[in-house]
Amino acid sequence: MIVVDVETTGLDPHRNSIVSIGAVEFENPANQFYQECKVRSCSEISDGALKINGFTRKEVADIRKPTLIETMHNFLDWSGECREQTLAGHNISFDRGFLEESLKHANAGNDKARIWPFGYRTIDAHTICYASHLMHGIMPPLKDGKSNINLDVALAYVGMPSEPKPHNALTGAKVTAELLSRLVWGKVLFPEYSQYAIPGFI
Repeated sequence: MIVVDVETTGLDPHRNSIVSIGAVEFENPANQFYQECKVRSCSEISDGALKINGFTRKEVADIRKPTLIETMHNFLDWSGECREQTLAGHNISFDRGFLEESLKHANAGNDKARIWPFGYRTIDAHTICYASHLMHGIMPPLKDGKSNINLDVALAYVGMPSEPKPHNALTGAKVTAELLSRLVWGKVLFPEYSQYAIPGFI
């Protein structure tokens, strides 16, 4: 599967834009993708979103960066070489929504439109972490009666530190892949994270 993370200018894939894509082939974690891009024209930019991902308004509009269309094509070319194209991530519906909307813009007016290659089924690290809590008799953390397992909570559950800030798409994809490896296989995926012990109950 392909563990993916996108950084964006906001929460709405119809109004906001991707500014970077990071991805890891789970079965071959040395195979990674990272690219930053210029925001889609006319997209809205939230200062709150930029605070999270560390980009400035000048950086996301930099004409020297690849366009979102070019970046989508590069990501599709890379992912097409992976053994399996099932998308995975933490709250993967967010990343998938932005990728799908970006592909629509890339295909608009293009007589060589690309087909969405990832299918409909995805792997959500949140769901797996929630299920692991239940399997081990641990009450999942709640807020206002709903799951409060964000990525940092999930990482702490498997013995990892919080995701570094500001967020970076490739780092996000890597720590999510590490999270999945610890939850599914009970083992470290990246040597750089081996210093963080896996809790004995996993």
